[in-house]
Amino acid sequence: METCSVLSSTYAEPMAGTAPTARGWLLIEHPGPWAAKALTGSRGIDPEIGGTVERRAAAAGFRATLIRTPGRTADLPGASRTVFLAWTEPGNTWMRRLSVDSVEDLLALDFAALAGAAEPEIGVPSDEPLVLVCTNGKRDRCCATAGRPLADALAGRVPGSVWEATHLGGHRFAPTAVVLPDGYVYGRLDADGAVAALDAARTGMMLVAGCRGRSTWSRPAQAAELAVREEAVEHTADVLAVAEPEEHADGVWTVRVDHVDGRTWTVEVTAHAEEPERPESCGKGLLNPLSMRPRLVMPAH
Repeated sequence: METCSVLSSTYAEPMAGTAPTARGWLLIEHPGPWAAKALTGSRGIDPEIGGTVERRAAAAGFRATLIRTPGRTADLPGASRTVFLAWTEPGNTWMRRLSVDSVEDLLALDFAALAGAAEPEIGVPSDEPLVLVCTNGKRDRCCATAGRPLADALAGRVPGSVWEATHLGGHRFAPTAVVLPDGYVYGRLDADGAVAALDAARTGMMLVAGCRGRSTWSRPAQAAELAVREEAVEHTADVLAVAEPEEHADGVWTVRVDHVDGRTWTVEVTAHAEEPERPESCGKGLLNPLSMRPRLVMPAH
């Protein structure tokens, strides 16, 4: 039986507008093993505590994700855990690093106060971008069979800058990864592409090729931004702002994209049911995945 990632690639399913939506990210080191529902099912994390942290973080705009260094699967009792907080808003991105003794320590954080453009003073600044590769085979086998080899390859090429992650969404685009703090998510990656995305982030840039979208925005907004980037040949990360999409009918939106130089584009985005039916994730039933199809209706002015 063909996997969800093989089928998605075979049918050339568009990736633009498929990134998870998260203005902020909460990354919690937990070597494993990981469960499909990582914060509430993984060994070594009290499910009530993990669930509370996840809910509180989500209410403030942070997506909670477990991370580990590539290849490290055995837990280390008593060892401190690295935690990253990142915010992806264009022009106001930041990332902070701190250490905790357990996930329970995160209950003391006021996530609402930490969220937003103003960089908090918690922990220490983390100035080097990170690449997180989804490798959780309990969530989807494609993430393990495609993601783990990528994470292992990157560990030798960009040591200290790569982490495995429990869930980035879009298993069918595996290997998939997010580069933080900008929040650009990529799919169908190889090691060269991941290194290029990381190198681009170090200089305030991003890659349009292989990009699923910036997690800051909703799915229609992600697709609109990428359409403008392709049209304008624009790779600087923080020069575009995307307005809240205006829905005109079921599955049809108009999105305004503004450049810092004053140019403005209007993009119509339509949700398109892809054919033929296929599983969005291995083991799930057949359906028609919805892709975001952008069309520029008003060029830059």
